Amino acid sequence: MPDVFVNYRTGDEESTATMIARELARRFGSERIFFASHSIEPGHRFPTGLITAVEQCEALLAVIGRRWSEVQRASGRFTLENEQDWTRREIRTALERGILVIPVLVGRATRIDRAVLPDDLRELADYQYRRFDHRNAETDLAALGDALARLLPELGAVDRNAHQARERAEAASRKKSVRHGRDAENARMRMRDVEQRVRGGVGSLNGDLSGTFVNEPQGPVNTGRGHQYNAPHFEGDNTGVQFTAGDNSGAVHQRFERERRPSDGRR
Repeated sequence: MPDVFVNYRTGDEESTATMIARELARRFGSERIFFASHSIEPGHRFPTGLITAVEQCEALLAVIGRRWSEVQRASGRFTLENEQDWTRREIRTALERGILVIPVLVGRATRIDRAVLPDDLRELADYQYRRFDHRNAETDLAALGDALARLLPELGAVDRNAHQARERAEAASRKKSVRHGRDAENARMRMRDVEQRVRGGVGSLNGDLSGTFVNEPQGPVNTGRGHQYNAPHFEGDNTGVQFTAGDNSGAVHQRFERERRPSDGRR
């Protein structure tokens, strides 16, 4: 059973009606959109198919262009004046059954004038409409689909656009989570590198032992003028530190500084 019936007049915006029906079918499923030239199977009775589809739909879109009320029959009379005009019959059936009717004004089509409508369609002029402009086709089609998804929960439940939007949001959330985890891992790696550089690097000492220190050296290191301290590990109060005195030019002399005893001879 179709949810949306696309109504249009031959000779007035058939291509627009086709575009609308095609987009709605893509978004909600072809079985939920009725479009006469596509939805009635070969060999089926055309009149019966049209009326049955209108009676069973939840909403009817009346696609109306500038020539909608001006299309004429061979006799010269306006087609709209004919009670058996299919466009008129479809809208009339929807109005009589209380089905949601949404006029879709195309391009420069103006709001429907009650004066040009037959009595059985007069109330159509009072209905809120949507506009469709080929220059903004993508935006207008999306807005029309959004309105139908909001007004008809059955359509909203199968809305492919909403489903794709949820998938994109979930993918973005997963990507953000992965990026956050990667950033955290990079931060941990940077911290580890810093720790490793501190354990085996060259730095400066301030305070009682001012100068340059080489932590965990693999052999003699000449660092220039000043005191050079070779310390396997800087821990505690720096007692028992192995250091080199002098300006580091020529041979390197090393000695160990013993822990000073208290002046009163106490151990």
